[in-house]
Amino acid sequence: MEKDKHDINDPTIVHTTTTGVQDGDQDSESYLPVVDLNNNATGKVRNPLADLSRARLMADVEAFTRENQLEEHTELFKRGALIAQNPAGYSELSELESDEKDAIANEMANKWSHPMMLYATIIICSIGACTQGWDQTGSNGANLSFPKEFGIDAMEGQPNYERDSWIDGVVNSAPYLGSAGFGCWISDPLNNLIGRRGVIFLTALGLIATPIGSAFTHSWQQLFVCRLVLGFCMGAKGSTVPIFAAENAPAAIRGALVMSWQLWTAFGIFLGFCANVIVADTGRIAWRLQLGSAFIPAVPLAIGIYFCPESPRWLMKKNRYPQAFRSLLRLRKHRIQAARDMFYIHVLLEEEKSIMKPGNYFKRLSELFTIPRVRRATVASGVVMLAQQMCGINIIAFYSSTIFSKAGFTDRQALYASLGFGAINFLFAFPAIFTIDTFGRRSLLLFTFPNMCWSLLVAGGGTLIQRNLPDGTLSPARLGVVATFVYIFAMFYSPGEGPVPFTYSAEVFPLAQRELGMGWAVTVCLGFAAVLSITLPRMLQVMKPWGVFFFYAGLNAVAFFLILFFVPETKQLTLEELDQVFAIPHKTFIDYQTKKAVPYFFKRHVLRRKDVHLEPLVELDDHLVGKAPTAVAHPA
Repeated sequence: MEKDKHDINDPTIVHTTTTGVQDGDQDSESYLPVVDLNNNATGKVRNPLADLSRARLMADVEAFTRENQLEEHTELFKRGALIAQNPAGYSELSELESDEKDAIANEMANKWSHPMMLYATIIICSIGACTQGWDQTGSNGANLSFPKEFGIDAMEGQPNYERDSWIDGVVNSAPYLGSAGFGCWISDPLNNLIGRRGVIFLTALGLIATPIGSAFTHSWQQLFVCRLVLGFCMGAKGSTVPIFAAENAPAAIRGALVMSWQLWTAFGIFLGFCANVIVADTGRIAWRLQLGSAFIPAVPLAIGIYFCPESPRWLMKKNRYPQAFRSLLRLRKHRIQAARDMFYIHVLLEEEKSIMKPGNYFKRLSELFTIPRVRRATVASGVVMLAQQMCGINIIAFYSSTIFSKAGFTDRQALYASLGFGAINFLFAFPAIFTIDTFGRRSLLLFTFPNMCWSLLVAGGGTLIQRNLPDGTLSPARLGVVATFVYIFAMFYSPGEGPVPFTYSAEVFPLAQRELGMGWAVTVCLGFAAVLSITLPRMLQVMKPWGVFFFYAGLNAVAFFLILFFVPETKQLTLEELDQVFAIPHKTFIDYQTKKAVPYFFKRHVLRRKDVHLEPLVELDDHLVGKAPTAVAHPA
């Protein structure tokens, strides 16, 4: 047997058997060297198939197809396994047919070359995101009129002023309270019971009913209940759609496809602002139309999800391998790609089982914090989701009309200024399609947060400009500075902290904890969104607009350092290969940032020294399936 190139005494290596071959069947080749998924101190990410002999690999494939009712495809899976073992050496494999080699060559040359069904599935996921954005902004314009309808619009100095401000905040926060308190946490049992598609369909029905119900309410209590139930659906859908997209997408473009969640959430926000402006002059029913119109995108979502294939990984989790293979055949351009991906996913899922033990809901929930590999993903996803609230985007998305109004805009000007914000938020998300899988998730965040910080500082300073000119007219300088730098803030938010959190959180958890992990992440996001919605009216009273802007500018600086120390890069790796990235201990990661990465940045970019080099923390094996052909190392 060829000598294993990995040191068997390496403390970061454990030895486990792969499925279908018992210990001792083929001497020492029964053992597969695997990085310890709880403590990968070396930072190496390896392909577990790379060092297997041809005979051992073929035996594993035969066992795999025999055990999973795929025997009629055994020869196809053998060829797929050979590609998975050494992706870059596919052209030298004599076993491959010419059309199979052409398919792999085309995949490597054109990472966007995939079947229409894959893109159709992503479009449906995008509609799911659009409903999220529209639901969020329906209340934005309605905030200008529904408090008056329900008698909770006391002005400063009047009785009940403080009480009415809190009620306004609670009503606006209802969807996020419902999401964080219930909706996100029921996504796991619902997914286990009816699958990804079933959850999306069920929640789409709820997202049709609840906005319509909101439009017919006759008290703030009724409106609160309708929006609370809306939150149940938003939470379950928001915890499922990004996972569904991530599990269907190829590694090379997963970030670009999954970020469609934020891109089309932003588009939904823009459409919501458009609806607010269109119905603004309809009198007393304006707020009802603004809230009720949010049902529109949920209709094509409920219809379209029926035609999408179920997630192959969910089907494999349920041991429904034949159906999983049929799904992959619809999502990949050639059968050989589907066979390669399915076998490779299976092998890495077998690795995950070494640290994931079967358990009930509460055991798996506790494992988010007790299993080191999962805990690191829990922390990282929590940081990126918390950072989305810390950056201040949602105080503008929820209350931009109110903020602009308090900054001196008329109600009509405030609505149009909000519309401009929504348009910029959508349009500037497009660059991330091309950078999220090349520049990387982490790098986008570290670049954009300092820029969001200073733009909020300037916007806050703009609110200190004198409100009225000597002739009594509104100061154009005040209006211009506030609007301009809120827009600049959105320009930096949209390609960075906009698309990354949901993309990142959907990919970092192992399959066994994916639904609960995503539920946790969305709970952090929407839970703190609820806190913002409740507290912002009071903050505007006490701190004034300039104080609120400065407060969130400071939180942007805090978020930057949290990302620097707790959020590793995930680009260009399969979902299962990420297990090895999150096996790197926090201490190792933080030491690397403080002792190597930060000093390198200072010397290279501040002192402008060209003779310094940074050794990467994460080293990618040349045989990884998810790795781009030109990639050499992974940024920390």
